[in-house]
Amino acid sequence: MPVRRVRITSEGRRTALIDRCAVAESARERMVGLLGREGLADDEALWIVPCNSIHTWFMRFALDVVFLDPEGRVLRVAACVPPFRMRLQREARSVIELPAGRAAAVGIVPGEKLESVSVER
Repeated sequence: MPVRRVRITSEGRRTALIDRCAVAESARERMVGLLGREGLADDEALWIVPCNSIHTWFMRFALDVVFLDPEGRVLRVAACVPPFRMRLQREARSVIELPAGRAAAVGIVPGEKLESVSVER
């Protein structure tokens, strides 16, 4: 199944925060998510739209979870969520899942507005 890929940037920054971000928009893509994966590369992420909660049941690795409002503003960063956990942010419209520790490494913080640029289909 083809997955749309985007580059995630932030207002006011010149460099990309995430170079390779797959977008899960269909019900099937959102349901499968990262299940079955061994991990994510540092420059890789999954953006789930629409979404306001995630689970890491049966995952093999920890994640950073970035909750975004409808305008792409960061509501919350749940850092290093281990396998077999859930996270929810009721006001969120979408979620970006990153390798554990990556959100802090690139400086993603609540209040920051993230944007995407389409890279490929």
